[in-house]
Amino acid sequence: MSIKLIKQLPSSDEVKALYPMTPDLVKIKQERDTEIRKIFTGEDKRFIFIIGPCSADNEDAVLDYLNRLAKVAEKVKDKIYVIPRIYTEKPRTNGSGYKGIFHQPNPLMGENMIEGLYAMRKMQIRAIRETGLTAADEMLYTDNWKYVDDILSYVAIGARSVEDQQHRFTASGMDVPVGMKNPTSGDFTVMMNSCVAAQSPHTFLYSGYEAESTGNDLTHCILRGGLNKHGNSIPNYHYDDIMRLVESYKQYDLKNPACIIDANHNNSGKKWDQQPRIVKEVLHSRKNSDEINELVKGVMVESYIEDGNQPVDGGCYGKSITDACLGWDKTEKLLLDVAELL
Repeated sequence: MSIKLIKQLPSSDEVKALYPMTPDLVKIKQERDTEIRKIFTGEDKRFIFIIGPCSADNEDAVLDYLNRLAKVAEKVKDKIYVIPRIYTEKPRTNGSGYKGIFHQPNPLMGENMIEGLYAMRKMQIRAIRETGLTAADEMLYTDNWKYVDDILSYVAIGARSVEDQQHRFTASGMDVPVGMKNPTSGDFTVMMNSCVAAQSPHTFLYSGYEAESTGNDLTHCILRGGLNKHGNSIPNYHYDDIMRLVESYKQYDLKNPACIIDANHNNSGKKWDQQPRIVKEVLHSRKNSDEINELVKGVMVESYIEDGNQPVDGGCYGKSITDACLGWDKTEKLLLDVAELL
């Protein structure tokens, strides 16, 4: 058995030349990156919402959602800072299912990574141009960073990648906040060690080169719940869990202590409709502890146009073909309610 090389991907320069960040878009990103940095350093007290579809599967539906989101973001901007999720790569533990637009620019057709590279950059550029919002994505493949390093304002490292040395080293060279999720076991030590590694300088192998990084002082934790030995969800968004993270941070020499709470995944047991309740419990915990209030910078919410999810060939516009999401009406209400509570 062997790995067969099929075709070489275009260089990042080629992809960026076709879908460039024009000066006006560069200015938008610079301004947003500055604002987001201030939230993570504590200079800006606004509450972050990293919110959007589980997977960005259809450009028109995603942009429809994002244009709606931008209007609400403007209404709540004094209290809430919105970073849209435009997730283009999906981890697949058993190798089956939709792998994201990078693999499958058309979910109903086979994989084509060359078309996928262009499709994911085109969608991200269109999102900035139409909404003025720069996005978050998950870094499933470290080599993909060079294709989107001028576009994204937030990067998440998933529960199955957080222990990987290459992900930690690559994060150490990024200039935007990187959230390290706790692994599926729920182990805080793995997550904290990942933050230590990513905040430190390194020399490492990257994309065929010997590379150097200076360390990323905005690397932080994401609590997403875990699984016990029976495969049952173990939430870790409750008051006592966050206080345990507060104490964990005191044991590590980390800059800009911060935490984002993922309201879905194992925190909700993948019950998408529980996300508003979880977000409001997090707000309650912040009100009852100055330390939690200082540490928890925001939440992640999976949201799309329609409630729930569907098969890949389901055909319902704006409905997730991966994890179930909160529909638009409930999403808008959640954002407006939270703005009132803050």
